[in-house]
Amino acid sequence: MKSAKEISIENKIFKRLENNELCTNLVKFLFADEELQELQEYANIVSIKRLGFNDHGPVHMRQVALNAIKMLNILQQSGIKTSLEKEEAGSFDDSMCAVILAGSMHDLGMAISRQSHEDMSVILAQPIIERALLDLFPNDLKRRTVIKALTVESIVGHMSSRKIHSIEAGIVLIADGCDMTKGRARIPLALSSTPKVGDIHKYSANAINRISICKGERKPIRIEVEMSAEVGFFQVEEVLLTKIDSSPAKQYVELYAGVVDCDKKCYL
Repeated sequence: MKSAKEISIENKIFKRLENNELCTNLVKFLFADEELQELQEYANIVSIKRLGFNDHGPVHMRQVALNAIKMLNILQQSGIKTSLEKEEAGSFDDSMCAVILAGSMHDLGMAISRQSHEDMSVILAQPIIERALLDLFPNDLKRRTVIKALTVESIVGHMSSRKIHSIEAGIVLIADGCDMTKGRARIPLALSSTPKVGDIHKYSANAINRISICKGERKPIRIEVEMSAEVGFFQVEEVLLTKIDSSPAKQYVELYAGVVDCDKKCYL
């Protein structure tokens, strides 16, 4: 059974893709894929219960896909071409398919280990990527091949540990960094009250109230981070800024972060 949160994010994804029949069909396929759902669920069990990390399961992976969809749409609305479009290797829809696939499967490797989990994610995701693309493009091997390669780049590049070169992979990298609100730390904090190494990620994420992705003023994409306490800056500096700085899409992003005074509704 999917959680209410999973279903809510799925509905938001459908809304964002309502004018894109191809990508709507892709997400329908992914949301109905039983193996993908089970892998996402198990990755979260290992992440939270065995390793003590924040959420890396079905909610997180859906949220990253949604974040990537938002950012890629903003770039298109701003007249900025994706790498596939610039290189005349594929269409905007092909780029969108790749970021959806990568966002939905980038953390499957957490089911095995935190170390090099991006590589493990590719191994676990490969058969799902192949059958999803075969369902979409049964007679177009070239298109399936290009999208699969771009998806793999986006998955292995989401930890900033490898040099990536496409705008699409850079968008997935930033989209992952943008999912750091208090919801990701809720379950780990409820399960354990004994402090241990690495807990700063839980407490800093718990201080993040809201992250919004919208059209920017100086650059196409504006990311706003509202937090309730200064400990949230750890998450911004160590996670989000690191990912933005190493992303090929860095030039298109502006970032604003601060502690919000709830009475005055302003940054401090």
